[in-house]
Amino acid sequence: MALFIDAGVHLFLAPGHQDAPSGVISQGTLFLFEAAAAVLVGLWVLVRGSRASYAAALVVAFSAFAAVMLYRYVDVPAFGPFPAMYDPVWFFSKTLSAVAEGAGTILAAVGLARSSRGRHGGNRSSIPEAARPGTLRRDT
Repeated sequence: MALFIDAGVHLFLAPGHQDAPSGVISQGTLFLFEAAAAVLVGLWVLVRGSRASYAAALVVAFSAFAAVMLYRYVDVPAFGPFPAMYDPVWFFSKTLSAVAEGAGTILAAVGLARSSRGRHGGNRSSIPEAARPGTLRRDT
């Protein structure tokens, strides 16, 4: 859900940030890329719930959270094709996005940890195999 909130906020804000000098990617275009990545990865997590999908969700959510925090507190100048995006003001949409991205980062990390534990930990049941219901034991 966090990635879909992130995508919705970026889609909502993108039209107001389309102005950019020639040779520079507009902030609105970057917002559209972020929204597309968040939707695609969010769907992947919902459909598959695999380690790879949680890892991708972690990358998308954390990179968005890091960007909003960086450009909120640091006046990073334009570099290469990227515009200067310093915005020192918190407003509802930006706050909602930051909270969703932070929560998405934590949730994706938990999902990744749980999927990794399940994959490498095997069956962690404390009940011995012979005592589990439906398990046949052959004494030879």
